[in-house]
Amino acid sequence: MASDGDPDWRETRQRAVRAHAAAAQRRREAEQAEAASLVGAFVEEARRRGLATSRLVARSHDGRARYRTGLYGWYIDRAHSRAVDVDGRFHLLTVPRSLRARFLGADPQPDPPPLIIGEGARDGESLPLRTMLQRRLDALESEL
Repeated sequence: MASDGDPDWRETRQRAVRAHAAAAQRRREAEQAEAASLVGAFVEEARRRGLATSRLVARSHDGRARYRTGLYGWYIDRAHSRAVDVDGRFHLLTVPRSLRARFLGADPQPDPPPLIIGEGARDGESLPLRTMLQRRLDALESEL
């Protein structure tokens, strides 16, 4: 039986850890590629349907402040905290509170879209990205 101090055991363990990390990275990349494809298809369909875009607004993490952005696109949730811009990029529209952003606006950077929105959140509510995007396409403007 190999012990923790055995060089062969440590090397085998390190190889296993690296292989596991590489497999997890490949899974994440595949999921992000699939989610990006869903977002791209959403933008195409939204344009085809003539779904109106709006100027997107970011909110502070605590929800008390709202900031203008230079982004145009579609909110995909009722809370207006997630959106897809006209270039097909996914955005979480929460930013740190900032006096600068109050005057000059916020610049939320795109995030890799998740396949499951809210996965791992403490409230336990999650929704597949595909479902959220389809709901947005099917919703009337007044519903969001």
